[in-house]
Amino acid sequence: MRHATMFLEGKNPAILQDLMAAMETAAKNLEFEKAGAYRDQINHLRHVQEQQSVDGEGGDADVVAIAQDAGVVCIVVIIVRGGRVLGTKDYFPRYSIEQSEAELLSAFLGQYYFGGSTRREIPPDILVPVDVDGQELLSQALTESAGRETRVRKNVRGERRRWLDLAMTNARQTLLTHLASKETVYRRLLALRDLLDLAETPSRMECFDISHSHGENTVASCVVFDENGPLKSDYRLYNIEGVTGGDDYGAMRQVLTRRYKRMVAGEGKRPDLVFIDGGKGQLNIAREVFDELGVTDIPLIGVAKGVTRRAGMEQLIDAMTGDLYRVPADSPALHLIQHIRDESHRFAITGHRARRDKKRRQSTLEGIEGVGPKRRRD
Repeated sequence: MRHATMFLEGKNPAILQDLMAAMETAAKNLEFEKAGAYRDQINHLRHVQEQQSVDGEGGDADVVAIAQDAGVVCIVVIIVRGGRVLGTKDYFPRYSIEQSEAELLSAFLGQYYFGGSTRREIPPDILVPVDVDGQELLSQALTESAGRETRVRKNVRGERRRWLDLAMTNARQTLLTHLASKETVYRRLLALRDLLDLAETPSRMECFDISHSHGENTVASCVVFDENGPLKSDYRLYNIEGVTGGDDYGAMRQVLTRRYKRMVAGEGKRPDLVFIDGGKGQLNIAREVFDELGVTDIPLIGVAKGVTRRAGMEQLIDAMTGDLYRVPADSPALHLIQHIRDESHRFAITGHRARRDKKRRQSTLEGIEGVGPKRRRD
């Protein structure tokens, strides 16, 4: 009843936000039938919203949007004819993680209009959120194929801008739905198990990262993933104290000792797999901590950036065996590892900035003995 009232009041974005939150909660609780029902409601509301959004202005266009996260890319095409939506199609193309959105859209559009056995209708306008590689050449090829001018363009206003914004919203929501599905998460976990030759599929993974500004306000993050993805209730931030500024090895030693000393004492959950965001130096420190604590049955993997330091070219290092894994850029296992690594980096950066900003807000007079709050205000 509340959503019906909101719909009549034109509050569709708020309804979508409620339904998305409910769907993600249901998926996290493994209630996939309920999550599917929410997904169907979202898709129906999106369709109604599309119809409302394009009424009022004529014209033919294909509106193309892209969203990517956690190693997955989603491309949405909204087909507008005579100012009305005739259909929406979702695509999840395979790609290498180092490809930019401009490259991805260029490859997709070429395949979409010229790659199939059935010739697609080419409208006068193809709207995209970013300039694509070879945009002028693509427009020329489309113009020749259609027999009239066709433009691939990003800079649009008015109703066409609304169409493009709507497509971007749809792409993001579709991607979130896909990532929340049990099938996607399970496929990645199986790929990770096979890649690392683990005896069982990991159900709890932890990843650590260090963040600071020129050695100051150092924090360490521990993020946790389970069979449903990020387990944010178990995330932890550690303020690093008593370590020389900029000593990432010392910071890593401290956070791992604090975390797993408690585990050995019977406090806290035991992970099936631990990732260290760093190269051999960081990983050697982690192995020393595990050896000192007598932890011998938890695989310890370093995630190094590789020689080129580009996304998609990461190297995985097994701390116990020294084995080096070079994983194909389109591997589901690598996408999962990148998701975990990026989340640990984001969480560490967020925690570091919060600590730094808090320190900056403190008055320098607070460190002077005998100067209380009243005198500082004066």
